[in-house]
Amino acid sequence: MSELQDLTALIRANTPLIVIETQDEGRVIELFRQALSQVWRALHRWSITEGLRRLDLDREDEPQGPPDASAALQAIKQADQRGIYLLLDFHPYLGYASSQRQLRDIVQRRHTLPHVLVLVGAKVELPPELEAVAVRFNPRLPDANALLKLVREEAEHYARENGGRRVEVDGEAVKQIVRNLQGLSLTDARRIARQLIFADGALNANDLPQLAKLKFELLNRSGHLHYEYDSARFDDVAGARRLKRWIEQRRSVFVSGSAPPGLDPPKGVLLLGVQGCGKSMLAKATAAGFGVPLLRLDFGTLYDKYHGETEKNLRAALASAEQLAPCVLWIDEIEKGVATGGEDGGVSRRVLGYLLTWMAERKAPVFLVATANQVQDLPAELLRKGRFDEIFFVDLPSPDARVEILRVHLARRQLVPEDFALPALAAASAGFSGAELEQAIVAALYTAHAEQKPLDTDLLMQEIRQAKPLSVLMAEQVETLRTWAIERTVPAD
Repeated sequence: MSELQDLTALIRANTPLIVIETQDEGRVIELFRQALSQVWRALHRWSITEGLRRLDLDREDEPQGPPDASAALQAIKQADQRGIYLLLDFHPYLGYASSQRQLRDIVQRRHTLPHVLVLVGAKVELPPELEAVAVRFNPRLPDANALLKLVREEAEHYARENGGRRVEVDGEAVKQIVRNLQGLSLTDARRIARQLIFADGALNANDLPQLAKLKFELLNRSGHLHYEYDSARFDDVAGARRLKRWIEQRRSVFVSGSAPPGLDPPKGVLLLGVQGCGKSMLAKATAAGFGVPLLRLDFGTLYDKYHGETEKNLRAALASAEQLAPCVLWIDEIEKGVATGGEDGGVSRRVLGYLLTWMAERKAPVFLVATANQVQDLPAELLRKGRFDEIFFVDLPSPDARVEILRVHLARRQLVPEDFALPALAAASAGFSGAELEQAIVAALYTAHAEQKPLDTDLLMQEIRQAKPLSVLMAEQVETLRTWAIERTVPAD
């Protein structure tokens, strides 16, 4: 059934109390106006500033009595014609015993006609006595056609404001913009579309990053998600050839939002590996590979000392991620949030249970990238087949990968990689992670600065030979992880 049909059915059933939580009051009023064409009732609106007015006439009627809540309820109770009453931001007045009793009398039809009362507000919290008899109606968010119409209306508005100058439109970019506006109310979508158009009088691919940022700032009300503005590219990450090819094969399906028959859309990957080997960089590069925003979920911000609040925070964060889709959701060091062996009153177990349910049932195009260092702390439920599309192991870089890592970090510091004996440096740095190679370059630069001489191969070689990588300091743990991963995971490189 359509949204209008659902609402009409509630009116025909003479539902005594309907609750609608929304910021878009205008759309709710228009929806009830449309419903009158199928089931006629007198339509009224109340607000504390304007009082009670009738809306279903050719023009809005004059206020019916004083605007206070008690007088409005008394007028409704005494009305000689059944009607629909849209009460805007009325719920705060239900804190008064008299107003609550008046409303309950109307809802229970005590000496009154079968009116339909509708409480409209951004967040409507009711006393238990009223919550038991209320029906909550959730207006559906606008579809692609409504959003495309909205974008066209804003483009026409821009032309009128700028002496007939038409908006420069890239058709393919507009499709992406409309797709990214989905999940927003008409009011919020209009605000963002207007901002994009009026910024430069154009709608093109350059607007997509700004749209993603505006949408994130609007929807991340929980504050538990972080927008990663500085995402990496796959070109910035040495090695990981298999993972890069895997992402590229699935890019078109994920971005288009429609998988061919028989092909499930990509859901996510788990990246296991040695610390410092580039898992975080690969998570960032995955978002760039798909061409979508990257959101990071920090489990540390979710935990709350009060019972049930941690799970509530997780639900809010995942709901925000779905509204921001298509996107990549990155959970760093996931084992710290879902390890179930601690004495935490079962919080981790409940968090894990909700996360697994969301992973299995989500419909929005949210690609999950989870990274982990301590595989022994991961629960078996998370590792079983089907949770992630694939589990990749990010190992210590090979000699060729170390050459590329050295090249990238030298070039990033305005040094000429060809001036260094990269193969010799790579051979000497066996067992180094990418992060350790970067730090070797940083340390060598400090040495060169102190000695007031340019950095060369000898200085860098000296730092590499002096350093003790993690594969030496924690040799047993690193070797255990690598041995475990050989037959259980797919090598990223």
